[in-house]
Amino acid sequence: MTAPRATYRLQLGPGLGFREAHELVPYLAELGVSHLYLAPSLQARRGSTHGYDVVDPTSVSEELGGEEGLRALAAAAGEADLGLVLDIVPNHMAAQDENPFWRDPLWRAKFFDLDWRTGMHRRFFDVGELAGVRMEDPEVWEVTHAKVIELARDGVIDGVRVDHPDGLANPRRYLERLQEAGVERLWVEKILEPGERLRSDWPVEGTTGYEFLNDVTALFADPGAEEPLTRLYRELTAEERPFAEVAAEAKREQAASTFAEEASQLAAKLPFEADVAGALASFHVYRTYVDPEAGQVVDADRIAVEEACLPAQLARILLLEERGHDAFVLRFQQTTPPVHAKGVEDTAFYRWNRFVALNEVGGDPGRFSFPVTAFHEANLARPPGGLLATTTHDTKRSGDLRSRLLAIADDPAAWESVVRDRVDGWRDPNEAYLILQTVIGAWPLTPERLELYLEKALREAKVNTTWVEQDHDWEAGAKAWALSLLADEKLGAYASRLSERAKRVVLGTTLLKLTVPGVPDFYQGDELPYLALVDPDNRRPVDFELRRRLLGSADEPQKLRLIRETLALRARRPAAFAGLYEPAEAGEDVVAFTRGGEVLVAVAVRGDLARFRLPRGQWRDVIRDETLLLAERS
Repeated sequence: MTAPRATYRLQLGPGLGFREAHELVPYLAELGVSHLYLAPSLQARRGSTHGYDVVDPTSVSEELGGEEGLRALAAAAGEADLGLVLDIVPNHMAAQDENPFWRDPLWRAKFFDLDWRTGMHRRFFDVGELAGVRMEDPEVWEVTHAKVIELARDGVIDGVRVDHPDGLANPRRYLERLQEAGVERLWVEKILEPGERLRSDWPVEGTTGYEFLNDVTALFADPGAEEPLTRLYRELTAEERPFAEVAAEAKREQAASTFAEEASQLAAKLPFEADVAGALASFHVYRTYVDPEAGQVVDADRIAVEEACLPAQLARILLLEERGHDAFVLRFQQTTPPVHAKGVEDTAFYRWNRFVALNEVGGDPGRFSFPVTAFHEANLARPPGGLLATTTHDTKRSGDLRSRLLAIADDPAAWESVVRDRVDGWRDPNEAYLILQTVIGAWPLTPERLELYLEKALREAKVNTTWVEQDHDWEAGAKAWALSLLADEKLGAYASRLSERAKRVVLGTTLLKLTVPGVPDFYQGDELPYLALVDPDNRRPVDFELRRRLLGSADEPQKLRLIRETLALRARRPAAFAGLYEPAEAGEDVVAFTRGGEVLVAVAVRGDLARFRLPRGQWRDVIRDETLLLAERS
């Protein structure tokens, strides 16, 4: 089994199946990654573009090339010393007759979470076409995981990424079953809020890397820009509230509207009246992990319930101090994650637009910057086997786009001169402020991409138009104004200047991802400059032929060279990267450390490395410029 050095996410779907992935193996091996990280590959419904709408977990997707194609891909990857990591979706399946487990009434009752009082099923977030699966039932687990376990035992896959574990009744027990069945490496798409720690009793390598993503983004945000950018946002939009207040309001809205039926179902399980919708919206983390069957409640659960400020009797029930309500406790814990996600990530992130580089999955836009010392502390605390992401298929913006927006903070006055004369061009100044940041961050972009993004962003904000009550006239007006900005030459010139300043952020972020504790994860195409907005914009086809041609050539771009050479160093010195992470004193604007005493890294977050002094010993530069240093002992 290949030890993880770096993963490369392939967003399989139409035009990128197992055969096309097979053709990429030589390129990815030369790039230096150790694992192809495959999007869900079990049988999804016809026409699926992403694979998360599984209809038959007992077979491999025929549209992607079938099991024969997957095994051929694994064999070719193995010959190149590459392994496969497979994304699996245990929480839900497609609720339609194409799914045999849904089609048969008896199987449906066995496999899916159904509310017999209302005839409703547990949804994936607010998507009724995706129904929650009863993974806590050992028989359901065995049937739905037989193929994945077979692939693991046969050496076809080295590990799995578990999608949305927070939807499961007992995530810990689910993960234990996977490990007991022979899946040695597990990563979880667990969204940790700032300051929250991954549960230590989960048998996993780590998360999919959003904690690193948010920490490294805030690391490069100049703290001196917080006051002027906050003041400017308030003056232009009249939004005076902190992000936490906007998020709390959005969660309450979602709990009382989108998830009103779920709240009603929960309320029916209680012997007293309670504001269940308000309780669902009150948690500052995605969920607690109280285990009624084992009677397990840990301090993190108690703290989360205490911070939610619930009515006393409800708090006692959720902490198992008053027994007899196990079904309520389990379903309540499965319901807070969708309320939190839809309220924060899919509503508040589109309403509070002070500095949208920080509006990212698992992040707190109210935290403007992150000191070097805190960054070191986070790296020391992070599981060494966890993934480190900067861009994923779920990020609101790609890492390079966030880097360009971060460059705004280098000169807030210049940004103010750009936006103050333009923000009045649209009826809603808050929307206009988001649009301006979007156009600047993604420049140059086509009208089609911009219109598609705005349709989603405005509807997600749920202020002037929504997915349910669409105001097409409003949307058309906002799109028309946004499209007019694409012809604004001064705006384009400003975007170009930002792009130059952003290069240091892109390279610094990339080098840190490649060298701090963890497994660097690359999203398809992100080895070259990659400016992408939220899906579906980040699902566009990747020009792999261009990347093949540039890799190792005389025209190789800086970012690609940095990735290739750093991954080569990781391959040469695996013991160093498995060794200690030791921060080096370099001041408040430079991140410097050694790995295993054999590799030295220094990144100037602001300024340059002119005053940085090498530790004792002989060092050979791998990469060096004014703001970056990667060296190994001679």
